[in-house]
Amino acid sequence: MRLSHIAFASAAMLAGATQAQAADYAIDGTHTFATFEIGHFGTTTNRGRFDKKEGKLEFDRAGKTGKVEVVIDITSINTGTTAFNQHLQSADLFDAAKFPTAKFVSDKFSFSADKVSEVSGSLTLLGKTQPVTLKASNFNCYNSPMLKREVCGGDFETTIDRTQFGMNYGIDWGFPKNVRLIVQIEAIKQ
Repeated sequence: MRLSHIAFASAAMLAGATQAQAADYAIDGTHTFATFEIGHFGTTTNRGRFDKKEGKLEFDRAGKTGKVEVVIDITSINTGTTAFNQHLQSADLFDAAKFPTAKFVSDKFSFSADKVSEVSGSLTLLGKTQPVTLKASNFNCYNSPMLKREVCGGDFETTIDRTQFGMNYGIDWGFPKNVRLIVQIEAIKQ
């Protein structure tokens, strides 16, 4: 066998070993929430969350790589006030009838030591896609005593300019364009 064939076979085996370490995870809807905060006339902060979400995660801690896709049901918005929920779903803001979901997709994970420090990807909202980086304030993997499986997740946050997605309602009245997004996510190894 030629040396080049041996080198190629060794490289292929190493690549296969690296890929084999990546594991698939399913988003745990009971421990995953996407919430938002936006100022209200410089006086208080309006907050809400989306109760329905689903997604998947591919994660390789040793290889320090990952992929994530999370889909959020816009019609599940919950501020604790029915009238406010309905207005947020209207064409003025999220236009849930036309755009019933938002989606975050990423294949770029950054690490600090063995912990995920940020996830960079794209957010699609109101039919427009913009780059977004979610910074981690917590990240951990643990063996769940109840599920008997590994669970990985963390707390992430970012600030987006809602006008980049075409959400301009209230700008002329002084509502801020910047919205703080907080994402708490846990995913169960499959």
